Amino acid sequence: MRRSETMSAIKAVLLDMDGTIVNSDAVVERCWRRWAEEHGLDADEALKVVHGRQGWATMAHLLPDRPMELNHEDNRRMLEAETADTDGVVPVGGAPAFMASLADVPHALVTSADRALAEARMGTAALPMPAVRVTAESVSASKPDPEGFLKGAAELGFAPADCVVFEDSEAGVAAGRAAGMRVVGVGPRAAALGPDAHVMDLTQVHVERAADGTVTLHFTEA
Repeated sequence: MRRSETMSAIKAVLLDMDGTIVNSDAVVERCWRRWAEEHGLDADEALKVVHGRQGWATMAHLLPDRPMELNHEDNRRMLEAETADTDGVVPVGGAPAFMASLADVPHALVTSADRALAEARMGTAALPMPAVRVTAESVSASKPDPEGFLKGAAELGFAPADCVVFEDSEAGVAAGRAAGMRVVGVGPRAAALGPDAHVMDLTQVHVERAADGTVTLHFTEA
């Protein structure tokens, strides 16, 4: 763990999807390798920056001189391909039990996926879709901009300081920090990003809800 084995006084939980509760790395790698090769890019280098951002934002990062309308068109096709390809999509370790433990805790999904992709992946992983979700259609800016997390907190009715973010990517961790929220990093990508706490998967997180509705997170070593 980074700073402590517990995190307390939490009123709401904001969840990224890919890499945090759903393991979709196989699909992401297949689709982005194909796109990178089509554009003459080193696929291994491209895969280092695709996680966390909306597709058009990744494309703009990789091809900074390319007209943005082409990025948005490619992003539309990318989302269609990713939505249709669910081979290898599974829950992150511990995610089913973790999601069940949040049933009575205010929580929201905040993802760079669009609505169709989020529903496809959550359904394939057999995870319950939170009632509040902020998808690509809901925001004007991609992570690392904090807009999505701030919108999720507002829809749940809590101040940013009362929320904790679960994230796996550099862009996502940065977005959570910029929103003024505590961040739990999940998985190997998050280990070096300086989150407030880090776990390899969700089997290392225990949710304790107090009588006043606040939550304490307990983290355990593998």
